[in-house]
Amino acid sequence: MRYVAIETATGATSIALGDGREMVAAAARTDRRGHVGFLVPALDFCFAQAGWRPQEIDVVAVDVGPGLFAGIRAGLATAQALAGAAGVPLAPVCSLDAVAFRAATGHRRIWAVVDARRREVAVAPYRPVPGGVVRDGPVELVGINGFRGLLEDDPSQKLVVGDWAALPEGELTGIHGVRTGGPRHPTASAVMEVARGLAERGAFPHPDEVRPFYLRDPDVTINWSDFRQEGPWPG
Repeated sequence: MRYVAIETATGATSIALGDGREMVAAAARTDRRGHVGFLVPALDFCFAQAGWRPQEIDVVAVDVGPGLFAGIRAGLATAQALAGAAGVPLAPVCSLDAVAFRAATGHRRIWAVVDARRREVAVAPYRPVPGGVVRDGPVELVGINGFRGLLEDDPSQKLVVGDWAALPEGELTGIHGVRTGGPRHPTASAVMEVARGLAERGAFPHPDEVRPFYLRDPDVTINWSDFRQEGPWPG
C-alpha cells in the first residue's frame, strides 16, 4: 500500500512517501510560517524521487492537530485535495499521537506536548505497548501551570516528549519521576506509521468527517493564493 503523509501542525513541516513499511522519499523544513510555500514543491520533489504519480497512491495521511492553526489548515487542505483527486482514503492523525509514537521508553508513562502559543500547550498521556503507544487519557489544552499540575498529580514514572523546550526554564524541576526526551516534533514518517494502523483496521473516516483538531477557535487566516498551481496533480 502506498502512502503520502503530510505534517504541518508544528514548525517542523515534512512530507513522506512510503510503500508498505518502506520509506521511499521524504522532505522536511523547520519554519513556523513557511508551510504553504513548502508543501507543493516538497510533494513535487518526493513524487519525482519515488517515481510515482499521484494517481498511484492508496492513502493520504495528514496531521490534523492540535498545533499551529495556519499549518493545520494548509496541510489538511492539501491532503483533502490530493486524496479527492486520487480517489483514495484520507487518514487523520493527531499530532500528539505522532509525537508519542516515537517516544523511546518501554515503561514510563508518556506525556506528549505540542506548543499551542498564548502560554498554552496541548497535552495527552500515553502508555507504551508492543509496537507503539495507546492514549490513556484525554487530549487537553492547558496553561503552563496547568500542565505542571497534571504531572504532579500523576504518581507514575513519566517521560515528557514534544515541545517541552517551549516551557519556561525550570518549569518541570522538582516534579517526581519526570524525565524529558525526544522527539521534539511530530514527523511525516510518524504520521504515516500511525495511519498504517488505521489502514490495517480499515478505520478510515468519511472525508466529510475529517476536521482540524484546534482545541480553540482559530485566530488566523491563510492567503490561499500562495499555493502554486503547477505539479503532477490529477486533472
